[in-house]
Amino acid sequence: MAEMTEAWAARRALFGQLVRYGLTGGLATIVNIAVYQVGASHYRLDPNLAWTLGFLGAVLVGYVVHSHWSFRGHGRRGNLVRTGGRFFVVSLVSFALNSLWVWLLVKAMHWPTWSPYPLVLGVTPLAVFWLNRQWVFD
Repeated sequence: MAEMTEAWAARRALFGQLVRYGLTGGLATIVNIAVYQVGASHYRLDPNLAWTLGFLGAVLVGYVVHSHWSFRGHGRRGNLVRTGGRFFVVSLVSFALNSLWVWLLVKAMHWPTWSPYPLVLGVTPLAVFWLNRQWVFD
């Protein structure tokens, strides 16, 4: 009976992390889009530069909030360079994976521009959640 209670508590904790992760990801996305929009429209930056600045802002916000809220009580945080560097690598993996979905479905297969969204919003976040939980914030 105690094993079932412990297993249930572990599942509940994992579900809580996943929900907090999703909310934090939404916040990071808003930061990315806001910096991009302001940079490209108001300051007339090159769109790719504005998007890159937005991505960097989202990575910073994502790291701080994931570290203190999404994965609270999970793993250790003693080495900022280690966890920060790993988080940045995982963010680049996310960026590359989403770019792969866009290239594969839109460019290579000539599907509609919205076709990558299910993978971008479903597969990538789950893969990145797992990487963050197992490698970054272990």
